Amino acid sequence: MDFRKIPNISVDCVVLGFDGTDINILLSKRTLHMYDEKYPVVDDWILTGNHVYKSERLDESALRIFKDLTGLKDVYMKQFRTFGNPERIKNDKDLLWVKSRGTDPRTMSVAYYFLLPSSQVILKDNNTQWFSINKLPQLGFDHKEIIARAYTDLRQKVMSEPVIFEFLEDKFTLNELQLAYEAILDIQIDNRNFRKKAISKTYIVPLDEKRVGTSKKPAQLYMFSRDIYTKISTKHSVINI
Repeated sequence: MDFRKIPNISVDCVVLGFDGTDINILLSKRTLHMYDEKYPVVDDWILTGNHVYKSERLDESALRIFKDLTGLKDVYMKQFRTFGNPERIKNDKDLLWVKSRGTDPRTMSVAYYFLLPSSQVILKDNNTQWFSINKLPQLGFDHKEIIARAYTDLRQKVMSEPVIFEFLEDKFTLNELQLAYEAILDIQIDNRNFRKKAISKTYIVPLDEKRVGTSKKPAQLYMFSRDIYTKISTKHSVINI
């Protein structure tokens, strides 16, 4: 494999996780202090990304970066947009960071997003943290725009494809499913109406198991059957919210 990097093509990974109440994004700490008043102090957060190797396909590059970040590999991912604005790297902090890494400031970034339950990621240190999608810290580069574009794409897709289930464990309650929809779409859903609609879907399969170990009444567990969904799916919404 040719591990030389293509100097002006990179991949950025937008890792989105659901923690049971909120949609979160996994960010990496970016710090650089030159100890010289001529240079700004870089102390913010960025999406995890890297340059593409010469012998890599784009998807392979995205999977490599994601696995290095999380230790995981078998999750949903989607390439959703390329960012190539010639002015996307223009402020002093970004230019200093790029210069310190010896990379090209005129870089195109191919962006992917990954969906999973937040609990599946074991954080190694404080240099990587989850942040609520609604309470982002100061971000470097054009990563605020990349995140916004990813979230817009996700909100559209969640209404027509079963990506909502990527945020849940294999076994879930209807309340957990409803909370995931509410978090993504930033709405409140009538509980009784939602349950009726969800139960009517044959690909949301009830299990002979219940969620126990809480103070509340044990809740019925369900699973998503992709086989059933594939056989009967149409272009209509997964659940008509």
